[in-house]
Amino acid sequence: MSIDDGMQPRYLLRFRPRNYDLREPMASRPTDPKLPAALQTDVPARLDRLPWGRFHWLVLVALGITWILDGLEVTLMGSISGILEHPDTLGLSDRQIGLIGSCYVAGMVGGSLLFGYLTDRWGRKLLFFITLAIYLGGTLLTAFSWNAASFAMFRLLTGAGIGGEYSAINSAIDELIPARRRGAVDLLVNGSYWLGAAVGSLSTLVILNPRLLHVDLGWRVGFAVGAIVGLAILLLRHWVPESPRWLVLHGYPRQAEEVVSQIEREIEQQTGKPLEPPQTTITIHPHRSFGFRRIVRAMLGQYRRRSLLALTLMAAQAFLYNAIFLTYALVLKQFYDVPGKHTGLYLLPFAIGNFLGVLCLGPLFDSVGRRKMITLTYAVAGFLLAATSILFERNLLSATGQTALWSVIFFFASAASSAAYLTVSETFPLEIRGLAIALFFSIGTGVGGVAAPSLFGFLIGTKSREWLLLGYLIAAGLMLTAAVVEWFLGIDAERKSLEEITEPLSVEE
Repeated sequence: MSIDDGMQPRYLLRFRPRNYDLREPMASRPTDPKLPAALQTDVPARLDRLPWGRFHWLVLVALGITWILDGLEVTLMGSISGILEHPDTLGLSDRQIGLIGSCYVAGMVGGSLLFGYLTDRWGRKLLFFITLAIYLGGTLLTAFSWNAASFAMFRLLTGAGIGGEYSAINSAIDELIPARRRGAVDLLVNGSYWLGAAVGSLSTLVILNPRLLHVDLGWRVGFAVGAIVGLAILLLRHWVPESPRWLVLHGYPRQAEEVVSQIEREIEQQTGKPLEPPQTTITIHPHRSFGFRRIVRAMLGQYRRRSLLALTLMAAQAFLYNAIFLTYALVLKQFYDVPGKHTGLYLLPFAIGNFLGVLCLGPLFDSVGRRKMITLTYAVAGFLLAATSILFERNLLSATGQTALWSVIFFFASAASSAAYLTVSETFPLEIRGLAIALFFSIGTGVGGVAAPSLFGFLIGTKSREWLLLGYLIAAGLMLTAAVVEWFLGIDAERKSLEEITEPLSVEE
């Protein structure tokens, strides 16, 4: 790695770094005082040629476990929606529950935009600490809600934290995981949400059992326990380093060298073999940050086709999930007379189907390819949803049958949803990756997510299967539209370096 600081002499950046150990925490903020004018680096190639090791498991667990907790408490929210209508609890109406779901999604949108912008400016490491703290704080406060307004406010705060997590975590994972496994790992991390959903579903057997806990205490215990357990994640994340790619592109080559050298030494010790030398380098002009004009020009000009693709994928999956998952318990109660304390059991196979989808289909995104698999998963989910909706409208399904078919639908939809985040993360320049994820997540969720819970809350409130069928067909149509757009505009990004898919804005022409 060499540097051209704009003054003719070239300084060799290869040096003997101090002996790092992965048990030693990395500094959360770099401190290089001088921004080099030009920099030639092999950091991306060195990261992509690494064999899988303990470091990658650390990244996978420390960052991915957040989705498990999020799945737990969101499933809990879906399971208790019927309980919250009980006069001994908060006494909420169907419309209030739908609006509270919209508040959560609105918080995700706002938090994603704010923290996505800061992720690109301040780095991945600092932001995934901040966003997790906000998320856990909002979850804990939810346990102490006293009316509809306070419940909605705390859900808004919780959503802001998890919205920021989407940007910081997806950016960090894609920049640290080798290219040949990036697709499967990214889908697995995002899909681990459903492991938490399964645990949340099982937990309802205890927290919603009136013989064990009072009807107004059980749901509060569920939120509180999830927040307290989540504190352990903050400690685990202490050992995850800053993204070396981010460090290099922001003018901190020495810190990037230290991080990569540390990882390489650890992996060589594990394998007992020396690593192959990197094959490529890239020359860049580092920047601390880019202005909004440059960002907008990139998204709406050079990458406008990718922007349209990202927006379509995000909006379709957001509408589908927020429409069905957040109102699932209400459908079971209203149309199948399932008691509120039992709705969590029906969410268990639904959650299992979602996780099995990313687990089984994820590796195919790296072997068969991104464009083919994304098109397939969106299209199959859309067709199956349309068919199931017709059966529902004709009253041909039981609660068990409805759950079984939805589990099959979301086996495909979960992989499609996770692939939407993967598409944004790996197809936009690194300097604006966090903001790109935030922007398209926010716009897509605003279009497809904020309105969906309120709309479906209203449709369920009509007690009309015909009206609810209309909502389901809208969701199916959006998924099929996304499949068509992916087929024509999708990118074959499998097994390619992030810099090969999209050159950084700082690359020297």
